[in-house]
Amino acid sequence: MSELGARASGQGRIFQTSGDQYIQEHHHHYDAGAAPLFGTEPQSRPTAPAGPDSVRVPLVGRPPGILRDRTELRRVLGAALAGPGGDAHVVHGMGGCGKTALAHWLFTDAVRAHGRVGFWVNASERMSLRAGMLAVAGDRGATTGELAAAAAGQRAAADLVWHYLDSSADPWFLVLDNADDPSVLEDGAWLRTSPRGLVLVTTRHATSPLWQGPGMTRHSLGLLPLDDAAQVLCDLAPDAGDLESARKVADRLGRLPLALTLAGSHLAHQLLESWSMDEYDRKLDEESTAIVDRGAAGYGSGQSRHLVGRTWQLSLDTLAGQGLPEATTLMRLLSFLAADPVPLSLLAPVARGEVTADGLEPALTPGQLEPALRGLLDHSLAELVAVDGARCVRAHGVLLDGVAAGVPETQRAALAEAAAGLLEAALPASGTEPEERRRRLALLAPHAAELLAAAPGERAATVTVRVVRELFDAGEFAGALEVAPGVADRAETLLGTQHPVAMVAREVEADALWRMGRYAESETLHRRLLGRRELVLGSDHPDTLRSCYGLHSALMFLKGAGEAEPVLRRALEGQRRVLGEDAEETLYSWAALLELLPQLGKGQELEREAEALIDACERFLPPDHRTTVNARHNYAWGLHMTGRDAEAEPLVQRVLADRIRIHGPDHPQALSALTLKAQVAQGLGRTEEAVATLREVIERSERVLGPEHPFIAQDRGWLADWQAEAAP
Repeated sequence: MSELGARASGQGRIFQTSGDQYIQEHHHHYDAGAAPLFGTEPQSRPTAPAGPDSVRVPLVGRPPGILRDRTELRRVLGAALAGPGGDAHVVHGMGGCGKTALAHWLFTDAVRAHGRVGFWVNASERMSLRAGMLAVAGDRGATTGELAAAAAGQRAAADLVWHYLDSSADPWFLVLDNADDPSVLEDGAWLRTSPRGLVLVTTRHATSPLWQGPGMTRHSLGLLPLDDAAQVLCDLAPDAGDLESARKVADRLGRLPLALTLAGSHLAHQLLESWSMDEYDRKLDEESTAIVDRGAAGYGSGQSRHLVGRTWQLSLDTLAGQGLPEATTLMRLLSFLAADPVPLSLLAPVARGEVTADGLEPALTPGQLEPALRGLLDHSLAELVAVDGARCVRAHGVLLDGVAAGVPETQRAALAEAAAGLLEAALPASGTEPEERRRRLALLAPHAAELLAAAPGERAATVTVRVVRELFDAGEFAGALEVAPGVADRAETLLGTQHPVAMVAREVEADALWRMGRYAESETLHRRLLGRRELVLGSDHPDTLRSCYGLHSALMFLKGAGEAEPVLRRALEGQRRVLGEDAEETLYSWAALLELLPQLGKGQELEREAEALIDACERFLPPDHRTTVNARHNYAWGLHMTGRDAEAEPLVQRVLADRIRIHGPDHPQALSALTLKAQVAQGLGRTEEAVATLREVIERSERVLGPEHPFIAQDRGWLADWQAEAAP
């Protein structure tokens, strides 16, 4: 018994000290009757953990028959294999991107083409790494006693292994596969370099300090090019379709090698069904990329990392084990958005505490957002990208599908509400610079559309339609048309065709069709929407009158001013009666009348209406309001149409400057003003100036509206005529 009253029994020990001491004990447990290891007393050898069945064969399940692409990386690493060695290469990338497949190819090449002894060690856990590396030492000549002592902790295991690797008579190639948790490598004790060999590490962890040490070279592994991705499918399922069909499926699967492998294996091994690649592509439309899990059991080792829907859970589990369970919450939140880049500014309100994400488990608090995001980046679950100068985070679509499929039902409503709140908070403020406004809305639009698809509800529909409406108003007509039809379909399915939000969604689609030159489709949709609003809201409701305005726009280009005028006058008269003479919508419709009058031969009426309208705009609207600019723009165009180019020119210069300041130089309405400048110059006999200006318009408009837009075809016709006129 000690002076402190403690009592030891059996093989226990009591230590007592009056100062700071460092005491270390090793306890070794032996089986009776075994041969002695040290001395002559009967005792057993220390028992090492069971090692792998082989370290000379890559135990990777089902390796690819052909490794597609990776040409540059294979060249670099192949050159390293052909050299003397002495360095280590770290290949990092997201789960499923083909790191192990590349390592398998290099392993085979090292053994067959370069005469190296190949070693393959599973570095996913401490036990498997330790057992595998001790087996490597045994292969290189370590004695049973040495291995047993290392296994028992009587000597440093890593030092033993690397002693024998450094002393190897044969050059070697060592693969440390799946080193997704760098702490397993014990601060680099297990990861070293040797003049006798070459080391290759595969990992999802992109930023560990271990990868930046002496002799270390990092290589990022991304997705396959589309043609190579399609060829992977054809390699696995040659009878399921041609290369063009395979391209469609490969693109839908995000060119991710793991997803391609599982999909190709499924197509090649169907028993009760026999889908072609085209049919598989249609199924992806219906069921999302989680379908690649179907039939996957039996291919590969059966571990969770081999199933695309669950492969990234290992990384999330690792992050949770490191004290970051919030990374799972953040990943789930991202799964309610699109696979497109997500602006960091969209997430920033959570970090600042301006938007709360209530009801999430684990909670995503302001202080935890940054570490959670950093964890996703470190483990290659996401990457930082720059889009038009905006810093964004991007996760792979198949990863997001897999995460979304595993979201607990109890969390879906809270995640949807949080995503909707973030999108709403991310909408640009009214004073945002035009180009910045357009860029931010273009980044938000796909995420709003995906939210409505992932979590259909009135809140999501309202936010999504607002994003698309603002995108259109910012002049992103092509972008709005890209998402508006799908958003309108979902809103109608969710809320019904007569719900106000669903009708606004259809209105945006109809307006975008008109702006993109698809006038007949726009007219059809506007007529249908007008009838619906008349039935539900009545003839004089502001939304109904706005539908009249939209219909007139399509009719003007499709059937002429004569067809458009009565519809516009109905809108204008109704707005004057319901909203008042000074309402913004009333003045906006009035401005459109100036565009019709010259085409109707009412030039004298044009000047009277223009003067009254511009005076009203200047009295009732803020300075430089878009409606005031529209009024001046349409008046200048009317002056040109009636042969009064000298009067139009100073007004055109003012309108062009206003359009650029308010909308930005590449906004379609700014380009329209530039076109009018060219027309006025031509009308004044300055053909050389007119030709140069119109060439600029055509070049810039093609980028904004596309080369097939009717406006551009018209501009090309004018350009040809003016050039012919100027020719000697």
